[in-house]
Amino acid sequence: MYALMLKHRTAPGRRADVEAIWQRHMQPAIAGNPGHVGYIYSFGEDPDVIVAVQVYRSREDGAAFIASAPYLRYIEESRDMLAHEPEITMLDARWVKGA
Repeated sequence: MYALMLKHRTAPGRRADVEAIWQRHMQPAIAGNPGHVGYIYSFGEDPDVIVAVQVYRSREDGAAFIASAPYLRYIEESRDMLAHEPEITMLDARWVKGA
């Protein structure tokens, strides 16, 4: 298994706008992606932070999703609302409940 943690810092007050774009592009893509074992979309305590933890069957599934059209559309549409490019941390998932 393979996991990614993405941290998005939005421009002040734009988190809800970025979430709406995520719901439009990412939520259906994730729901239909057999390579995703798990996905958590969450807000950080900071009002301008979004954190997503993604668990995949393999490193290849993770790389394919980050390069997919829905992800690229999400980033393109939200780019002007982000303080900077998302921080991506690769995680070596050692165990995932239910996987």
